Amino acid sequence: MRRDLTAGERAGYRKGPQAARALDVFGKRSRTWRNHVWETDHVQAPLRVEADGVLVRPHVTWFIDCATKAITGLAITPGYPTRASILAALRSAVLRTEPYGPFGGRPEQVRIDRGKDFLSHTVTAAFGALGTTVTTLPPYSPHLKGTVENLNRCATRMLFAALPGYTPTQPHRGPDRRLPAPPLSFQAFTEQLLAWVTWWNTEHRPTALNGNTPLQTWQADPTPLTDIPPSDVWSFTLEADSRTRTITSHGVRFNNRDYIADWMTGQAGREITVRFMPHHHHEIEVCTPHGHHLGTAHLADHATPEQLHALRRTRAQRAHRLRAEAKAAEQLRRTRFAPATEATEARRHDTITAAEAARELGRHHHTDLAALALPDLIPPMPPPAAWATSDALKAHTRPANPPGREPHEDTP
Repeated sequence: MRRDLTAGERAGYRKGPQAARALDVFGKRSRTWRNHVWETDHVQAPLRVEADGVLVRPHVTWFIDCATKAITGLAITPGYPTRASILAALRSAVLRTEPYGPFGGRPEQVRIDRGKDFLSHTVTAAFGALGTTVTTLPPYSPHLKGTVENLNRCATRMLFAALPGYTPTQPHRGPDRRLPAPPLSFQAFTEQLLAWVTWWNTEHRPTALNGNTPLQTWQADPTPLTDIPPSDVWSFTLEADSRTRTITSHGVRFNNRDYIADWMTGQAGREITVRFMPHHHHEIEVCTPHGHHLGTAHLADHATPEQLHALRRTRAQRAHRLRAEAKAAEQLRRTRFAPATEATEARRHDTITAAEAARELGRHHHTDLAALALPDLIPPMPPPAAWATSDALKAHTRPANPPGREPHEDTP
């Protein structure tokens, strides 16, 4: 095996393709200038944090400048990230005002993978409005965005592994002797991550920067920066409704909901457009048809915390019941045969009484929508005379003139 297989092949057979890729040889891109190329990605923190009474795995969405290794912007999401996470991270990456600077500006190019959030119309439209070229990498090629992948790996080893509740991706062979610690709150986790990002940008000295920090490399680069006004960045990183609406006496109707604000007083009948952050349904941004921002509108009939808690509990119970029913149905569907030691026909193990079979069929009949349907309640109209229709089908149609009703003719 050692003679005929390479080290990469042996590592791939032992631990998988990721271990084999670590022994491959890749070309090194030439050094460029700041804001020439950014890379972005989601990374899941291998730990659980407490967010509104629920333990979730936080995700970090960040942008990194490939020339200076500076983290230009990020967004932390308690749970699965969405395109809203990318837009929030992009906004913090582009702006150089407080509290985001001094890194930022308009990037010339951004490398992304084929994640559905990065390929969404909202995200691509935001990059297009900024004038940034998006390079979509081929699938299963993390080495083509090695800067952000190295950042993900460094964050796991330097930060996440030292936090309470850390669970490594690959389980240990021996028992875990660490004492269980209470999980961090989402706010505490965010503070730890932001402090680490500040350390990375101002004190960390990557090998590729020849002993300099990302901040020193950024400030020593004479490349001019292209700043975008915060108002334009705000509008670029919101999803447009692409529809003209009217302010009524009940506010703005959007997605079958009413949104109101105090600034709408006396403006009923005015035509407006709506911009919003994806998945943030508690408020919308109202603009004129020409793009001028009028103000923020909030949901009119917002549910109370008690109603939201009861709704979440009901949804969890329903999901648990559906999973239990699906598991029970799969066990009932499984076919078992008797083992054989001689050449005989297969024999099923269907040991069920007639009463049990009838009871199960009855439950299925009451929940089968096809059995409850009444397709012949209202017979269809007869087909046109020019159609070639069989007599059997014509018999199931209602007559053109029902009995007792004479055809009506208009008289001049």
